[in-house]
Amino acid sequence: MDILGTTLRICVDDLDAATAVYERLTGSTPQRFERGGVSVAAVGCFLLMSGPESELEVLRKVTATIAVKDVDEAHATLTEVGARVVAGPVPTPAGRNLIAVHPDGSVFEYVDRKATL
Repeated sequence: MDILGTTLRICVDDLDAATAVYERLTGSTPQRFERGGVSVAAVGCFLLMSGPESELEVLRKVTATIAVKDVDEAHATLTEVGARVVAGPVPTPAGRNLIAVHPDGSVFEYVDRKATL
């Protein structure tokens, strides 16, 4: 499985204010979208999320987002090492993703950039 990079996930109360800060810190233009009632801004290596507490509570359990070359390959490798895939693979605005619980209990999102929407 080719890991291309990681994205840090941050839940915020004020997405517009947080986006401005991280845009200035990274020099990156934010990509914004909504998913499941949560507003998201991807800014550099940061994924800022804001929305209902019930949704954010679930999102906070995911440690980081890991960019991979191919989600299907990641799924196979994760299964081989004893991880449990709890969601996906599914299409997202940025590509396909899945969420897996590693054998040690860590939870990660894996995403490729193969846009399907």
